[in-house]
Amino acid sequence: MSTAAARPDLTQAEVLLELDGIGISFGGLRAVDDLSFKVRQGEILGLIGPNGAGKTTVFNMITGVYKPGDGRIRWHGKEVTGLAPHRIAKAGIRRTFQTIRLFPDMTVLENVVAGEHLLMTQRWWQGLLNTPAQRREENAVVERAMAVLQQLDLADVAREIAVSLPYGAQRRVEMARTLVSSPELIILDEPAAGLNELESEELNKTIFGIRDAGVTVLLVEHDMSVVMNVTDNIVVINFGKKIAEGKPEEIRADPLVIEAYLGQDDDDEDEAPDTAADGTQVAAP
Repeated sequence: MSTAAARPDLTQAEVLLELDGIGISFGGLRAVDDLSFKVRQGEILGLIGPNGAGKTTVFNMITGVYKPGDGRIRWHGKEVTGLAPHRIAKAGIRRTFQTIRLFPDMTVLENVVAGEHLLMTQRWWQGLLNTPAQRREENAVVERAMAVLQQLDLADVAREIAVSLPYGAQRRVEMARTLVSSPELIILDEPAAGLNELESEELNKTIFGIRDAGVTVLLVEHDMSVVMNVTDNIVVINFGKKIAEGKPEEIRADPLVIEAYLGQDDDDEDEAPDTAADGTQVAAP
């Protein structure tokens, strides 16, 4: 059964993120070319396209891994083009990844707490001395993490080793680690990858729950049952260029979109190195 909800009218909502004619080349190859779109507050916006279309490169430009060669990126109307990843993360933009990046020897709770390090204000020596201020902050960090785990139905497994959980639950742990820092915008990079049909249906509910909690969502996903059910609007790119933009029902019937998806294979897109949800560099597994 579809989990699609009535799509809100977002025409008057504030524009959080704006990409204005951004482009980038690698070794003479034009990976993204003159791409423009807006993400409005409270929106679930899908960014789709065939493998190799440039979607991950777009994410990496938004999050500061790459600086666009052309165009501008604005956040709340202020230019953030080329800012370092940690500054983008601190501004309120966080992301997940195509492949799960959990700390293998840490519990679910510890993994989620790790996502809060940019919010912490205590110095190392305060932790060494176990000062009252450090204890108060530590308690607050754990409290925030448990609240997010409760939101994503993970509170009961908070003390379990994260990588021991089923694959779908591990996906939710990664989302929780991203959400715990209270971002305004979360970028989900193929969250349905590796999920079965039931897990994909649960993912739909999770994405709606994220939006209902006040977080705007930018979603890259190949699973069209997820994209068509949860998004308010969709941007389609092919060979780095935008070929369509509109409501899911419009995109579904667009002949250019149908043509762009003909003949695509199942190879994973591998366009760029990644950074962690908190903005720090993470080596590929």
